[in-house]
Amino acid sequence: MTIEEIRTKYLAFFESKGHKIISSASLVPDQDPTTLFTGSGMQPMIRYLLGQPHPMGKRIADSQKCFRADDIDEVGDNRHTTFFEMLGNWSLGDYFKEEQLPWIFEFLTNELKLDPKKVYVTVFAGDEKNRIPKDTQSAGIWKKLFAEKGIDAKDIEIGTEENGAKTGMQGGRIFYYGAKKNWWSRAGAPENMPAGEPGGPDSEMFYEFADIEHNKEFGEHCHPNCDCGRFLEIANSVFMEYRKKEDGGFEKLSQQNVDFGGGLERMAAAVNDSADVFTADTLALIIADMEKLSGNSYAEFQKEFRVVADHLRGAVFMIGDAVTPSNTERGYFTRRLLRRAVRYADAIGLPAGKLAQLAKRVIMSYGQAYPELARNADFIQSAIGQEEERFRKTLEKGLGELKKIATANARGAFGFSGDALFDLYQTYGFPMELSIEIVANLYKEQGNTAGIPEDVRKEFAKAFTAQMKKHQELSRTAAAGRFKGGLADASVETTRLHTAHHLLLAALRSVLGDHVHQRGSNITAERLRIDFAHSQKVTPEELQKIEALVKEKIAENLDMVRLELPLKEAMVMGAEMEFGVKYGDMVSVYVAKDKQGNIFSKEFCGGPHAKGTGELGAFKILKEEAVASGVRRIRAVLGDNK
Repeated sequence: MTIEEIRTKYLAFFESKGHKIISSASLVPDQDPTTLFTGSGMQPMIRYLLGQPHPMGKRIADSQKCFRADDIDEVGDNRHTTFFEMLGNWSLGDYFKEEQLPWIFEFLTNELKLDPKKVYVTVFAGDEKNRIPKDTQSAGIWKKLFAEKGIDAKDIEIGTEENGAKTGMQGGRIFYYGAKKNWWSRAGAPENMPAGEPGGPDSEMFYEFADIEHNKEFGEHCHPNCDCGRFLEIANSVFMEYRKKEDGGFEKLSQQNVDFGGGLERMAAAVNDSADVFTADTLALIIADMEKLSGNSYAEFQKEFRVVADHLRGAVFMIGDAVTPSNTERGYFTRRLLRRAVRYADAIGLPAGKLAQLAKRVIMSYGQAYPELARNADFIQSAIGQEEERFRKTLEKGLGELKKIATANARGAFGFSGDALFDLYQTYGFPMELSIEIVANLYKEQGNTAGIPEDVRKEFAKAFTAQMKKHQELSRTAAAGRFKGGLADASVETTRLHTAHHLLLAALRSVLGDHVHQRGSNITAERLRIDFAHSQKVTPEELQKIEALVKEKIAENLDMVRLELPLKEAMVMGAEMEFGVKYGDMVSVYVAKDKQGNIFSKEFCGGPHAKGTGELGAFKILKEEAVASGVRRIRAVLGDNK
């Protein structure tokens, strides 16, 4: 089955069970300062799991796009990816274990036709310290479900992964693990959860690839949570019914919830009985194109092909949600993905400048499910092509810097540190392992073949990791302070400039044409910045007309009116959409209109805004420039209100 077929089957199945199907949220969390990216299906649902009524009811299902930055360095094996789709279904105080477990078992074994003899499950062993009981109810439900398939399902106490490696399967099919494996919250195990955080025991489903032999590097014996590759987790039903209290204990939530997540590509791997998620069609098509372009085979360069395919797909989705490559905040990770993709593309002989071409394959594979990719295809490909070109120029400079520091020191090692490696990484995009590899080769050219001592490598890695964590924390803190729509804060000055931003976009479309659409924005208390689609430089005469039109609309003191209406109605009225934002069924639209009701500007937006444009004061365009192929940028300011 293809990714598209599995996704469609899943949503249709849960729709038949009374669920409302909702669209995926953006990879950029909406007003969530806890993380830079949407990394799980439940993240956009947290307020509803805590008791806020969902506008679509108590039964919800979707396919949520997710990105986990922490997994970048893990990509290369047969199952880790940075971007992934999480199939989800939720009961918000409605059904619970008795319905959820039979439904997901039915979907996997009847709809996807998985052999139930290859399915194994885990349940929560309990947490005495926090007085959270053992989940014998889920184990009992599983016993009945397997029995209906003619399988005698024995339950086994394992507790920890370490114990599982010692004891093995023991003829079991249902396995009890402790809180480190069968408890789910955004913070992990119960002891890691902050006060107020919801969580609960979970029940995971694993598919067995029977032709893969256990690798004893991962322990003496195999068990479902072994990392040898024989078992793959494909589904997880979280029974979210607890919240951590201020005193460190746990209390029941006001409602019992089900929070299900199933990795779409992992399900595809099970359905197609292939332990390699990169054989799923969406990734396999990218890899096939890479084979043609490079003349090399996936079988020979698996890690390299996997890194390029994963990172390129991740970058396409990131840019599709307006996270363009940069050195700060979320854009830092888009840049990191693309620059690693370039280095691994070179390793397999992929011709320079081909990443943008390969990005088209990603867009074609996912454009139906995620129309924002198809809608912004030109912009996405342009951004990727420019980033590759930019990186190749910095590579030349970086290699020069590496040569300068590739000298032996008194320890017989090298004249650089982990901090220096991070500087190279941050400045030139060199991964630590690449820097060490290049310097080692340069050092060998100087006559030393001993290589870099292992203890020195560890020192480098420790310092590099410390710097990376510091950088990520700064990025996360900076991003947490930003408001939706590119606003730095909600001050009066920023609010005035935000309102001026609306007028400027409308003026750009009026003077330059309806092809102009926003492609990014950043608004502080000092100035506004708008990126917009336009294929040529804006002439001085055009800039003068645009500025004059904004000033005219400020002088007219147009009313800024907020409308709340269905998404389809807002689209019919022609309201401008914010680039990279995924909208719900009901949306907020701000219009700027005169006293006779004539509308000058209409945009999807959540605010804040001035009540009238007369509050804005003097308006002035400071600069117009190119930022990407087909994308221009304008910076503007407001004077005082006198």
